[in-house]
Amino acid sequence: MEQYEPDRLTPAQVAAMRRSLRNGRAAMTRRSLLRVSAGGALAAGGIGALSGCGIPAAGKTAGGMSAQDHSAQEKAVNFSNWTEYIDVDDKGKGHPTLDTFRRRTGITVKYTEDINDNNEFFGKIKPQLAAGQDTGRDILVLTDWLAARLIRLGWVQKLDPSNLPHAYTNLSPQFRDPDWDPGRAYSYPWQGISTVIAYNKKALDGVEVRSVSDLLDNPKLKGRVGFLSEMRDSMGMTLLDMGKDPAKFTDDDFDAAIARLQKAVDKGQIRRFTGNDYTSDLTKGDLAACVAWAGDVVQLKADSPDVDFVIPDSGYMTSTDNMCVPNKARHKTNAERLIDFYYEPEQAAALAAYINYVSPVEGVKPYLAKIDKDAANNPLIVPDKAMQAKSHAFRSLSPKEETAYEEKFAKLTGA
Repeated sequence: MEQYEPDRLTPAQVAAMRRSLRNGRAAMTRRSLLRVSAGGALAAGGIGALSGCGIPAAGKTAGGMSAQDHSAQEKAVNFSNWTEYIDVDDKGKGHPTLDTFRRRTGITVKYTEDINDNNEFFGKIKPQLAAGQDTGRDILVLTDWLAARLIRLGWVQKLDPSNLPHAYTNLSPQFRDPDWDPGRAYSYPWQGISTVIAYNKKALDGVEVRSVSDLLDNPKLKGRVGFLSEMRDSMGMTLLDMGKDPAKFTDDDFDAAIARLQKAVDKGQIRRFTGNDYTSDLTKGDLAACVAWAGDVVQLKADSPDVDFVIPDSGYMTSTDNMCVPNKARHKTNAERLIDFYYEPEQAAALAAYINYVSPVEGVKPYLAKIDKDAANNPLIVPDKAMQAKSHAFRSLSPKEETAYEEKFAKLTGA
C-alpha cells in the first residue's frame, strides 16, 4: 500500500493546479461542469502546509480503518458533496431525493456542499485521515484520481456488498472496473463526466469535423481549434486518435502524442488551451471546433442551435466522481444505504433530470423519460451501448509519471 508522505509540489504540478483553479474545472459552477482533475497535483496550501508537520504515514491495512458503527443507534448520515450537484426543489432549498430517503428509512441526511476543489478538500481532510481520526463525514464525493489516492493510502473503507444490492446490480458496465478500484470494492460513481468534440456549425461553414485528426490537420480550421488545459482530457483524446489506449499507454506513446500536439501549436492550428472559458468562444464562433466537456455541451446546445458535438470513431474520455466512506465514519451502514438508494433507477432519474451529467445507473432511461424525454434521449446524459463501448478512462499514474507528464504538458501549453 502507498504510504502517506507529505510531498512538495513540482513546478509542473503547481502550474497544473493553477490552470485548473483559474479557468479549468475548478473554476466552474457545478451545473456548468467540473473542477480540477490535475491527477494527483496537490494544492500548494494543502501539501505544502503539511510538509513540516510530521504527520506519519498512514500505515493502515488494506480496506481502511473502521470505527464502531453507530448506524442503528443514530439515524443519521453526513454527506459531503460538490456545490450544485444534486436535485433542488422549487424553493431552492430542499433536495427531493434526500427527503424521499429520509421518509423511507427514517435516516436524516446532513448534506453539506463543502467541496469546491479536489485539492483544497484533500488539504482539509488529510490531517484527520493521516492521524486515524474521524473526519465527521460518512460519504465523500471525490473525482477518480483523488478517490484512487485515498484507496491506495488505506483512508477509505471497503464497502459491504450486502448493503448495496441496487448498486451492484444497476451499475453501468462502463464504470464497473476502473484500474484504481477493480470491481468497485471501495467506491461507487455519483456521476460520470465525458470529454467529446464540440463544434459551431455556422463557424465550420461546411467543413466536416469528426475526429481529433480533423482538428489538428485541416488547414481550413487553422487558428480556430481549441484543446483543454486538463492534461488527461486533451492527452487522452489525442492518444485515442493515434490508436493508443489511454488505459495502457507507454512513455513513448505519451511523448508521441505531445509531439503531435506540439506540431499543431507550432503551425498555429490550435488557437489555445482552455478551461471552461472555451464556451463563449465556441458560441461566438471564434472557435470552430474544440475538445469539450459534455456537461457544457448539453447546456450550450440548449441555448444555441449552432452548437453540436461528435463522438469520434476512436472513442472519447470519461471520468467519474465517486462516493466513498472515509475511515472512522460513524455511520457506515447508513452511508451504504444512501449510496444504494441512488442506484434505484427512479432516484437516479430524478437526479439526472436536474443536473444533466452522465448517469452511472443502468436502466435509468425509461424513468428519466417520464420526467424529461429530451434528457432521456440525450447520449451525453444516458449513453447508449454503442456510445458506452467508445468510452475510455485515463490510467492511474505513479507519482513519478505524474511529475514527468505534467512537466511535458505544461511546456506544451505554455503554462
